[in-house]
Amino acid sequence: MISPKQTTQVRLTDLIAPSFYDLHHDISGHRHTHYKLAGGRGSTKSSFISIEIILGMMQDPNANAIAMRKVGRFLEESVFEQLRWAIDVLGVSDKWKIRLSPLGLTYIPFGNKIIFRGADDPKKIKSVKLSTGYFKYIWFEERAEFDGPEEERTILQSLMRGGSEFFVFYSWNPPKSMNSWVNQDVLDEREDTVVSHTDYRTVPRDWLGEQFFIEAEHLKEIKPKAYEHEYLGVATGTGGAVFENVTVRTISDEEIAMFDRIKQGLDFGYGADPLAYIKMHYNSKQKRLYLFGEIYAVKLGNTKAAREIRKFNPLNKVITADSEEPRAIAALNELGLRIVGAKKGPGSVDYGMEFLSDELEEIIIDPKRCPNATREFMGYELERDKDGNFKGSYPDKNNHTIDAVRYGMEDDMTRRRASIKDKKKYGFG
Repeated sequence: MISPKQTTQVRLTDLIAPSFYDLHHDISGHRHTHYKLAGGRGSTKSSFISIEIILGMMQDPNANAIAMRKVGRFLEESVFEQLRWAIDVLGVSDKWKIRLSPLGLTYIPFGNKIIFRGADDPKKIKSVKLSTGYFKYIWFEERAEFDGPEEERTILQSLMRGGSEFFVFYSWNPPKSMNSWVNQDVLDEREDTVVSHTDYRTVPRDWLGEQFFIEAEHLKEIKPKAYEHEYLGVATGTGGAVFENVTVRTISDEEIAMFDRIKQGLDFGYGADPLAYIKMHYNSKQKRLYLFGEIYAVKLGNTKAAREIRKFNPLNKVITADSEEPRAIAALNELGLRIVGAKKGPGSVDYGMEFLSDELEEIIIDPKRCPNATREFMGYELERDKDGNFKGSYPDKNNHTIDAVRYGMEDDMTRRRASIKDKKKYGFG
């Protein structure tokens, strides 16, 4: 953290790390509403947010702010002190009133306020009232502690009222597991959202102190994975990631125009589970699989499902589906599609998963075209038992697109499996 100082002339470049310069200009121009700042220790993301809130409130008499943690008792030692620090380094302590019980900060010239709340008591957030203005600035600190996007939406629905401009800040250190909801959330691209990932390496050395860098380099040497997670803010995984061969990137229209080995898989929904359809291209020479088309929806009736699938499959090519739903297959065939059931068989799930994760050089997924496949493949991890050991089976959850891919690739996997058996039969295995 920057050392506090009182001054009448403050340069923002002395307070904001270079990694946040572009973000500061983005906020100044109000180009987005949601600012999601992930990063490792010492990235100064919370310092940056606190400065932006204080500066913004001093320019708008209608702008109030609310800063939140999941657990209210941590507010004083985190966001409250962080915002007090921002007031101090900006040299405006004489213009702010500080209240300790309950926690509060008031900008004296305008009377606008910063209040602090814990989400462990949602009623206190819903009941927040302002005498003047509205909550222009909303801050979720230590975002990974919150229960998920539904909780955030509920809070925002209560707070984002009465104004025309809002700035919602989120700050957190990414958890290890890609299954964590915050790690999955940043894969969902929205036009009104900026995602920023920073770490200590872009921060001036004297801001953090020499010892900080000594500790970071020591951990890097003895435990590189722990260093990546703690200091770089990388979701390094729990060690149980199944698909380490996934690349998430845009697949261009020009690439798709050249695809000539199209595969299609379909996993039917069960109750609350979604129907998942995936369209792919398989380059067998390079052992690369491209995922570029997706349907993912619950309560999708057969007629509507057939209509949606035709949009991806105008030539009505054969689709391989889960054979455990013969009625659904028959219904879609009656609607004009060409659906065949996957053959499956003993060990087919394990072999299919090993084929996708080990045999393929790369699984390339377009995150815009296939957001749910991106989420499932990136977050699919083995589970641990009560002793901390990895279980020997693949988890049967959050894998609907993965199953669809397995079905769609069944013919290629079957040929590969037969080839391996022949080699072993004749002594080449």
